[in-house]
Amino acid sequence: MPVLHINELTVPVSGILFDKDGTLLDLLATWGSWAELVLEGLGSQLTLIGSRPVTGADLAPVLGTTHDASGRITGYDPAGPLSMATAEESTGILAWQLYTAGVPWNEAVTRVNAISKEAMNELRRRRTAVPMPGLLPFLEQCAAASLKLGVVTSDNLSTTREHLEWLGISGYFGAVVTRDRVKYGKPAPEMAEKACQELDLRPEDTVIIGDSNADMQLGRGAGLRLAVGISPDGRADHLLDADIVVSGYPALRLTI
Repeated sequence: MPVLHINELTVPVSGILFDKDGTLLDLLATWGSWAELVLEGLGSQLTLIGSRPVTGADLAPVLGTTHDASGRITGYDPAGPLSMATAEESTGILAWQLYTAGVPWNEAVTRVNAISKEAMNELRRRRTAVPMPGLLPFLEQCAAASLKLGVVTSDNLSTTREHLEWLGISGYFGAVVTRDRVKYGKPAPEMAEKACQELDLRPEDTVIIGDSNADMQLGRGAGLRLAVGISPDGRADHLLDADIVVSGYPALRLTI
């Protein structure tokens, strides 16, 4: 069985499950661009309703984003909605801003869906997806070691397939378990259990890698061998249930 080396820790492993956003792809490059477009559109709607201009930066608390002086998103709360919310949850959070400004709920949801659809179409036009640093060499190591790999993400299946295709890494994964394929999303263990079943993996031989504590709780709840948290900025306070936290893929190495 291949061995995963993480700093001084060594773990025999047959398979690895990966979260997608913030783990496979750079969340800020993809969803930061989406959030900028959505918050700008939402701000325009609120400006029309109210008596003062509302910018995307004014709406930073809505999705847990941080902005520079020009309004560009430069960061996000790793325990916030941009990082962890499902598409349905994000729609609800955004629609609430319009509802509290006086827009009937159904109309608020309709407007937000239109804004989000336009933003997604722009992302598709740009094919905005950047792999996390060191990901591609690590996936090559996994392939060389004949590890079984899967994706477990709160995103939906169609968007996840697009992102994996944009990154050029679809072929590495034998299972892709998304929020719309299970009854219970993260942090419930169902996604990991389903991925292990589809990959014919024993949970005790499987590792999960993710950037949120929901990923760590998912792994623990499913009885996986190890939950590895990725935190590029070195912060680990949001990964309370991780077995180990690393700054990125260069800290991981496989031997056969």
